[in-house]
Amino acid sequence: MKTMRDRFLTELRYISWSEYGNLAEALAEKVRSRGERFDLVIGIARGGLPVAMVVSDRLGVRIDFINVKSYEGIAQRRTPKIVSTLTEEMKGKNVLVVDDLVDQGDTMEVVRQYLNGQDPRLLEVAVLFKKPWSKIEPEYYLEVVDKWIVFPFELGEVNRLRTANGEDLEGRH
Repeated sequence: MKTMRDRFLTELRYISWSEYGNLAEALAEKVRSRGERFDLVIGIARGGLPVAMVVSDRLGVRIDFINVKSYEGIAQRRTPKIVSTLTEEMKGKNVLVVDDLVDQGDTMEVVRQYLNGQDPRLLEVAVLFKKPWSKIEPEYYLEVVDKWIVFPFELGEVNRLRTANGEDLEGRH
């Protein structure tokens, strides 16, 4: 049976900047088209920040960020921990949490628990991608994927790991 690290090294899906922009726009449109009005978008650092900025802009609502650490390196998970908090008041507001993807769901579960403690009126989740094994079901997502997604802002990190593991990157991303 393949480990997460082995699977990461063999089953990658690269997202270009152009595709990334299109996906962020599509997610914003999906949220907007459902008609729910949000007062605040919260992006989860690191991968959720660019997506949250687009969604917030297209919906015309305020944005804030939360920093959660759940990886020690690529494909090396640890228990998620909130390492920075919000500046916006959430009590009684409709809040949309945005991230690039939800994998196992541990990070999103920790974020939901933390944010629900701030007493929002509504708390929903929007992501570009959802893994089929996720224990979290986001209200908004674009696609279910089982490959490791490589976003355009992490190419160097991924290529360093692949090179360290002896892969020949000639002619590849």
